[in-house]
Amino acid sequence: MKLNQLLIISLVGISCSGFAQAVQVGPSTHDLWASRPPCDAQAEAQRRSDLQGAEADFYNSVASALNEEWNEMIDGFREAWAERKEALELVEDQYEARLQVCAALGHGKYAPDLNPAEFSSTMTNNFLPFPVGQTMVYEKLTAEGLERVEVSVLNETRMVDGIECRSVQDLALLDGELIESTIDWYAEHQDGSVWYMGEIALNYDEEGFLADVDGSWRTGVDGAQPGYIMRAAPAVGDFYRQEFLIGEAEDIGRVISLNETVVTPYGTFTNCLQTEDGSPIEPDSHEMKYYAPGIGLVLEVDPESGERLELVDILP
Repeated sequence: MKLNQLLIISLVGISCSGFAQAVQVGPSTHDLWASRPPCDAQAEAQRRSDLQGAEADFYNSVASALNEEWNEMIDGFREAWAERKEALELVEDQYEARLQVCAALGHGKYAPDLNPAEFSSTMTNNFLPFPVGQTMVYEKLTAEGLERVEVSVLNETRMVDGIECRSVQDLALLDGELIESTIDWYAEHQDGSVWYMGEIALNYDEEGFLADVDGSWRTGVDGAQPGYIMRAAPAVGDFYRQEFLIGEAEDIGRVISLNETVVTPYGTFTNCLQTEDGSPIEPDSHEMKYYAPGIGLVLEVDPESGERLELVDILP
């Protein structure tokens, strides 16, 4: 048997053995949901799905490498194996993060019962007013270049799961080149809270081609659920889902402070709301966001990199 055949068999054998241990094949679907609370069982089910996804990606990479010359093929195998290991570690980190969210929010099902008659597409929330026709412009200096974000409140509404929502366009440009274009849908409850009902996200590659629509979701489709984007009366310690489509959109928020002072190129703002936002999908990443009364978002800070997305202008 040739060396390359032995290498391939070895890779496949090790992968299958590691996969069986990781998934811990045994409990039936019934045992999975009957023995654990819904939130925890869902986290476990997603874990198993993601483990299988990591294995599928591994074999796809191996298949691609097999079409290369010997040296490139060996490099491809090694890269595929390293990526597999990293992916499996991420799956376990995501699983632990989801369990932590379950513990913080309750272990039951997440299914807000919303009455369309209680919602409006007009925003009046003090920390997220969203006046129609306004564009808020932000800038951030990154290692890749200058990022510019334009958030425009459109004179357009969409019905999402029976609720009339305001459409808000978010354009992100890197050194003038479009890298992301999204339309978000929001609606305000009669109690003053603003709910996030979904988004369509178009993500572009370095050459300007559409790369994917990762992060897109819509309430009522494939089990997606809405969440708070802004509480009616935020209080320190509030912890809430902002969106929910497991494996795709799992952002969560926590209120940190109500009296922050923020300085941006556009001005100085006092009595700002500070939140910490993150997602179990990216367990090692989170952002600090600051909202000024009567204005909305004025600053985002990445604590790890120190990068600041700052308000630089409001149009018109």
